[in-house]
Amino acid sequence: MSSAIPSDTSDSPRPRRPEWLKVTMAGGEGYTRVMDLVQGHRLHTVCQSARCPNIGECWGRGTATFMILGDTCTRHCRFCSVTSGRPAGYDLDEAERVSDAIARLKLKHVVVTSVTRDDLKDHGSEVYRRMIVRIREKSPGTTVELLIPDFRGHREPLERVLSARPDVLGHNVETVPRLYRRVRPGTQYPRSLGVLKMSKEIAPEIRTKTGIMVGLGEEPEEVRQVMRDAREVGVDIFTVGQYLQPTRDHLPVDRFVPPDEFRMYKEHGVGELGFRHVESGPLVRSSYHAEEAVG
Repeated sequence: MSSAIPSDTSDSPRPRRPEWLKVTMAGGEGYTRVMDLVQGHRLHTVCQSARCPNIGECWGRGTATFMILGDTCTRHCRFCSVTSGRPAGYDLDEAERVSDAIARLKLKHVVVTSVTRDDLKDHGSEVYRRMIVRIREKSPGTTVELLIPDFRGHREPLERVLSARPDVLGHNVETVPRLYRRVRPGTQYPRSLGVLKMSKEIAPEIRTKTGIMVGLGEEPEEVRQVMRDAREVGVDIFTVGQYLQPTRDHLPVDRFVPPDEFRMYKEHGVGELGFRHVESGPLVRSSYHAEEAVG
């Protein structure tokens, strides 16, 4: 595998997925229940918008990752299938409807994320804060995990979100620094690390979390360096998962990383670097089995 940035080959045949990337088909009573609630409450989930391969498994056991602040992102990351463009305002009643759905599902742990809203002065941080308050009121026994954008590295919106005391504050670095310009145009690796570092400075008792995709052309040592960087800024939880091309308009898969390599990352993260929890596997996404890292 070359260490150069891989070229776009969207017109080339997609490589066939190996056996270890087979996923659970969507369906069953639990899946239908979540689907009905999502549709009935006019909610967005990252499970649908990002075409998550685990939607069948997660919805089948009654879990979902709610996406707030609309379904249109002001960034254009080339790995992500969430719609990019100019958002049309945002729904002030969203916190009420999401918190009601969480209460109805009786979730023990919930993950809330959002599109990036660079068009808003506070980057949507007040909506995050209100969301946590409403979840706490309606579901006091539910632990709350947030997966936030970088807020352009500004401290004030981060302080506002952390003031509501989420149990876990997540922000994904997504890839290795060398691939940022191609994979995440408009974002910066040092800024993402800075968000995680700032979170620990503001609220050291709140667990922080980040994650990376592999299979985009990175080298294993680059992944290990990202893990070291994350640990140095106090990150508690780390995830590693296989990148899967959502459509032919997105970046192609450079390679399918074998399960043994994922096990190596987990062993390195827990045994050598001392992360509190590492979730590493082909189908892992940032919210996959998220509740296991909270106990």
